[in-house]
Amino acid sequence: MEAQHPFMEQALALARGSIGLTEPNPRVGCVIVAADGRQVLGQGHTQPAGQPHAEIMALRDTAARGHSAGGATVYVTLEPCSHHGRTGPCCDALLAAGVGTVVAALPDPNPLVSGQGFARLRAAGVQVIVGPGAAVSRELNIGFFSRMLRHTPWLRMKVAASLDGKTALDDGSSQWITSEAARSDGHGWRARAGAVLTGIGTLREDNPRLDVRYAPTSRQPDAVVVDSRLETPPDANIFMSGRRLFIYSAVQDAARQTALEARGAEVIRLAGPGGKVDLAAMLRDLAAREVNELHVEAGHQLNGSLIREGLVDELLIYLAPKLIGEGRGMAHFGPLADLAQAVALEFLSSDRVGPDLRLLARIPGREQF
Repeated sequence: MEAQHPFMEQALALARGSIGLTEPNPRVGCVIVAADGRQVLGQGHTQPAGQPHAEIMALRDTAARGHSAGGATVYVTLEPCSHHGRTGPCCDALLAAGVGTVVAALPDPNPLVSGQGFARLRAAGVQVIVGPGAAVSRELNIGFFSRMLRHTPWLRMKVAASLDGKTALDDGSSQWITSEAARSDGHGWRARAGAVLTGIGTLREDNPRLDVRYAPTSRQPDAVVVDSRLETPPDANIFMSGRRLFIYSAVQDAARQTALEARGAEVIRLAGPGGKVDLAAMLRDLAAREVNELHVEAGHQLNGSLIREGLVDELLIYLAPKLIGEGRGMAHFGPLADLAQAVALEFLSSDRVGPDLRLLARIPGREQF
């Protein structure tokens, strides 16, 4: 069976439609097809956490259309779950519906599932085929796979710069280098993330909200601030009701912590060398808090630290058709002793967004986990 099978492609399209909706659950689509392979009986994608998964939505759609799923073939972009979490096991619902075949893109990396869903289906006599659409489904859920297998989020660093690589003037002025179209596009990438991170320097200079305003979304991602000396102002725009805010610090200051917690933040002390936040430990902590994709919008100092410590997986770069000359660069690290020490990247895509150029570049091999 080819990965380009039209019903699996349809299921993958449904999964893409759940981006920004399912966190921290994976993005999954499901299509139920009649046994003769000619008619779609029902379809659906995973809903917000605690609500039905893709298989349940597709079964409900099948029933709503007046069909039975008995003997049907189910195309689903991830292994049906077999455990009781926020919802019941999807494989049990498929068995109760009497489906004949399940075609799944790939196994669920969650150790609570990890092949057990397939085993239960096969034990009950359901034919299980695994593989079509695997690469697309894994890329769509790269943050979920990262959290389950590496125990860290997938870290995407967003940078807006001039063509000569400057992200701000020497005095920190950066609004706006890229166009409104690029900023709106960037909010779409914020919407798909579990959390958006910045540093105390950007917080002081730009006072950002780090929310999603220019793209459709049903949820706001968590906000994260790297603030080694716990200097976040309690009246900063980063405070927003209805979302989690994590402030990572390297110091203990009871008075400041109390003031920040009174505004709804959670302060986490993770001290590393040199009085700085232990960034690697921070990523592990965010994974434990169920963050799949971490979207970074920080300044050149924090960007440089993340790159220097080998924590960045890919870069989302918007280049404006202008030259700034003297100013702040994308990331401050080095100096390197040799060009062979440069951080190698591979381009995944390049697209025009309004007058600007959007580049997606990945550190080679980062997805191999």
